[in-house]
Amino acid sequence: MKTVHLPTLKTARGQPSRTQPLRRRAGALAAVALQGLLVAGALWWSASSHAADLTPLEQRWVDGMSPVIREARSSGLPLDVAVRPQASPDDSPVALGFVKGRCKLVLSLRGNPEGQAVLDRMPQGLEQPALELMAAHELGHCRRYLDGAWFGLPAGFSPGQMPDGLSPELQEAYRSMKSTRREEGYGDLVALAWIRQQHGERYAQLHAWLVSERRRDYVPGDHHDTLAWLQLARDPAALGQGSIFEAARPIWERALQSDE
Repeated sequence: MKTVHLPTLKTARGQPSRTQPLRRRAGALAAVALQGLLVAGALWWSASSHAADLTPLEQRWVDGMSPVIREARSSGLPLDVAVRPQASPDDSPVALGFVKGRCKLVLSLRGNPEGQAVLDRMPQGLEQPALELMAAHELGHCRRYLDGAWFGLPAGFSPGQMPDGLSPELQEAYRSMKSTRREEGYGDLVALAWIRQQHGERYAQLHAWLVSERRRDYVPGDHHDTLAWLQLARDPAALGQGSIFEAARPIWERALQSDE
């Protein structure tokens, strides 16, 4: 796969704004709210160069995710890709930001051992579709941002009851946790819809891998506990029809009925 078909990278400088970091124990699947971000402080790629600045690990991730990136762009999603020139061990290898109406798929691999660790945990021989799954998860976040629905509930749903005895600060943290969990569940279902569409014969293996990632350091009900959605999606036939975003919706809402 030639990287000339995807953007190449050049360096810019600047400071990222506030972010909501992804946690490694969540299997590196989540969204980051990046506002004003990395139009600096990242490597951006364009179709005119060959990404010579990428490390072998970065190139592996870029190549693995490129089918999803190309499909997103061909469908009109405003998606850019950035590679951070320096990451920390606590960064997620891949995250999604939203800046000025555009989605930013951000790779944080340099100085981050989790980038290789995630690859090592993937089913042998299925690294390519597993990377596509991770990219498709981020597209789910992108779609929700673009629709103006981020952290919102579908029509007919209302937030569940707040636990008793929480301070205002803890109430806000609880609402944020529940909202993030919903978005993570939707992202996982979009990812599985992509796998059903593109790698249907490998669906069971990749579903099992995603479940294993979500069970790493599992804390019931926390931000990245998406097991309720994944259990409902064990059979690919349970997903809906239409685009990968439409296919995710029936199971997503079904789980919300018992979660909210």
